[in-house]
Amino acid sequence: MYWSPTKFITVIFIFILFISCDTKEINDGQTYIVCTTGMIKDAVENIVGEKAKIEALMGPGVDPHLYKATQGDLKKLQQADIIVYNGLFLEGKMGEILQKLNRKKTVIAMAELVPEQSHLNNTEFQGAVDPHIWFDVKLWKRAVELLSNELIKTDTTHQSYYVDNTKKYVNQLDSLHKAVKSQIDKIPDDKKVLVTAHDAFGYFGRAYNVEVRGLQGISTLSEYGLRDVSNLVDYITENKIPAIYTETSVSKKAIRAVLEGCKSKGHDVIIGGSLYSDAMGQEGTFEGTYIGMVHSNVEKIVKGLSMNSKPPEK
Repeated sequence: MYWSPTKFITVIFIFILFISCDTKEINDGQTYIVCTTGMIKDAVENIVGEKAKIEALMGPGVDPHLYKATQGDLKKLQQADIIVYNGLFLEGKMGEILQKLNRKKTVIAMAELVPEQSHLNNTEFQGAVDPHIWFDVKLWKRAVELLSNELIKTDTTHQSYYVDNTKKYVNQLDSLHKAVKSQIDKIPDDKKVLVTAHDAFGYFGRAYNVEVRGLQGISTLSEYGLRDVSNLVDYITENKIPAIYTETSVSKKAIRAVLEGCKSKGHDVIIGGSLYSDAMGQEGTFEGTYIGMVHSNVEKIVKGLSMNSKPPEK
């Protein structure tokens, strides 16, 4: 029987996962929850508060599409009581491992909790779904509510505590959603075009009436070529888009090529800032929270697309 290199590596990975740690470290009697991304960790923290120990595998600036689990990650996954990940293939090959772990413990794919009709289909690959649901604050709020229900099932003792925390947090998300709509409305209609390194902002565009253009597809695993750069340069120049954006978790090389292409055609576009796309800011900062991340992004987007003067490049 022939095994492809990918299948062989996956089998070895799973084998290591299940033998890497036979004993679970004691966490002072707390439930141990391991999340993949910072956005998910933030959601879990707002639901369970101090009733659990919570860790994220991927920190600031980490691209989940390209992420490869370390031995330390394997140990954490083995010890976890609950694992929460995004799903919809955001975590790439890790998704298969996480699905297999569901046989041993509670594993929740947060983005897959919301109704399928809420998902955006990927136009590049038939049947694929855009995993970046957190950019629609209202949809993320729904995912938080559904995640809360799942976490309550695992800890009914603290049900009322989780319910109260969830209500407080979703109220904050309602306010955030309204604030985003209000800020985006300040951008002239003909300038509501968000150009970024990869196509992560589709849900944002749908929710807040912004056209979105990404040089790469919904995954940074996708390739782009000179024609992609040339087409995007032509679009930006013809529509006189004032600002384009890099992302904190994606290489800036591609967007800088677009920038230079626009300048060579006489259109002086600027980089309006570096947006948080697949990762949040540094832990302990405002941008290191989901609400702070969204506020930061919207501030840069509005400033770059609505002002005639050049905002500072970051």
